[in-house]
Amino acid sequence: MGRGKVQLKRIDDKIRRQVTFSKRRSGLIKKARELSVLCSVEVGLIIFSAKGRLYEFCSGESLGKVLERYQIHNDEENAAPKSVGGTGKKNPSEWSGLCAGPNRSLKTIQSELEAQNIENLDVTELTQLEKQLDTLLRQTRSRKTQLMMDSLTALIEKEKQLQEEKLLMEKEIAELKEQKNKEQAEEADQQSCSANNNNSDDNAPPRQTMLHLF
Repeated sequence: MGRGKVQLKRIDDKIRRQVTFSKRRSGLIKKARELSVLCSVEVGLIIFSAKGRLYEFCSGESLGKVLERYQIHNDEENAAPKSVGGTGKKNPSEWSGLCAGPNRSLKTIQSELEAQNIENLDVTELTQLEKQLDTLLRQTRSRKTQLMMDSLTALIEKEKQLQEEKLLMEKEIAELKEQKNKEQAEEADQQSCSANNNNSDDNAPPRQTMLHLF
């Protein structure tokens, strides 16, 4: 007899749920790695745990580049013109300039929407507009992530530089201490030699005066 279909549902037991998450997460990352190697494809994987902890995998140089590639591909698809015939309304491509890039402010978008009278748009046009706004939102989030990554990279480089400067200062301090100890040792040797010479003079027998009788 074949195995029955297992019904997927949330695991109520907290410990079992955490164990399952850990095992399935590791298995998913392993499968993603195998897929990238066996099929020579680029794979990006993002997992957020129930507590908000981030787990990620990237087969390329960085996950940011994978997301950027996805964003470019998605933008190209959204920018493709979709004709609407016989309706007498604006073609959705006329709205493509509305969300042309992440540099456009929301106030500008809002003013253009009001000028175009959004209430006169049909479902197709509203769907296209929604996709464009969603694209702008993803671009904004992508830009935010990039800035955060750049900031983190800068902090890491700064920490590395400070660590190198610290090691250099410790080396210089050690050399100065060594030089100082050497000078103190030489000075002590000189004082010891001088003291020995003085003791030798004190312990020498008195000179006898020779009287010459004539």
